[in-house]
Amino acid sequence: MTIFEAQTEKERLALIEETAKAFKERAYKHDIEGTFPYENYEDLKAIRYPAATVPKKYGGLEISLVEMLKAQEIIASYDGSTGLSIGWHMGITKNVAELNVWDEEKYASYAKEVVEKNVLLNSAATELATGSPTRGNRPQTNAVATEDGWVLNGRKSFTTLSPILDYFAVTASIEGTDDVGNFLVPRHTPGLEVVETWDSVGMQATGSHDIVLKDVQVAKDDLLHYLTPGDKGAQGWLLHIPACYLGIAKGAMREALQFATTYSPANIEGTISDIPTVKHKIGEIELLLLEMESILYRVARKWDESDDDVRQTMKAELGAVKVSVVNKANKVVDLAMRIVGARSLSAKNPLQRYYRDVRAGLHNPPMDDMTLVVLADQSISRFKERP
Repeated sequence: MTIFEAQTEKERLALIEETAKAFKERAYKHDIEGTFPYENYEDLKAIRYPAATVPKKYGGLEISLVEMLKAQEIIASYDGSTGLSIGWHMGITKNVAELNVWDEEKYASYAKEVVEKNVLLNSAATELATGSPTRGNRPQTNAVATEDGWVLNGRKSFTTLSPILDYFAVTASIEGTDDVGNFLVPRHTPGLEVVETWDSVGMQATGSHDIVLKDVQVAKDDLLHYLTPGDKGAQGWLLHIPACYLGIAKGAMREALQFATTYSPANIEGTISDIPTVKHKIGEIELLLLEMESILYRVARKWDESDDDVRQTMKAELGAVKVSVVNKANKVVDLAMRIVGARSLSAKNPLQRYYRDVRAGLHNPPMDDMTLVVLADQSISRFKERP
């Protein structure tokens, strides 16, 4: 069965959960061995998940942002690395269609490949020298116009899904101009090399290696669109990031409940879930999860139900979701580990991996400091404008 054969959102999410359950056991193996979970993506492709955010007119399902986030949350609850990684493809595919920034024929061709071949795409934008593109620095990766197209040279870091991507959307400064372009580079283009540099202790199985471009030649129409460094506007699709960390938090809660309701030390009757201090921690987690779900899905529904004018006023709200959810997710995992105790530090216990993975969210965009400044400026402006 595929998600295209499922009749309702509930059935699609159930299919995704059934598929993702196998990711949990694999996550231990890949974490210990430092390997990439290719089989997870084969499973997701088998149910045609990569095409879920492709518009219906191109043969996709065109699921809502809310449904995409629910699916991402489920995947991440079993393996955060797979959840975060596939989320970039899902979100970018959705966002490009909504903004209509690519040439129509170019996107149609890409969408057809996603629907028919399950191809995967991610952005290659971050560089060690310039940092996150959200900070507004021009990329050092360079694009030179030629008679037939473009030649790209440079190096990108944190390219998530690099072991399995079919396409890289590469940002580059266009030589001789002040412009920055976004270029579509197929995986097997001569001169493109994936260099295995990813050694993070968190989100280890995302395969976020460097890519090196040496005289990479692409066609003229592979210049997808021009960019303004740092000017991202409001981007609802980036809510896949907090959805991932909410999923990890729920995975941690699941582990804590499994332990608390089955562990019965000799000095008590029943299980530790009957102990008031343990119940208090479970209650704290449940409250945090309710708060996280509330802000995430309230803002996501607003995005789904709004026109472009309203959406462009939502940048502060979207950033606030990420900051709130990710920081609360870190608290949830910490509380879950306190419930389980020293056993949570065992290499075989998923909680120690959840702990390392959830902290990676603090470094995903948008950054806390930038979001808090935007919220502060908004508050100050409203105060000054009051009657």
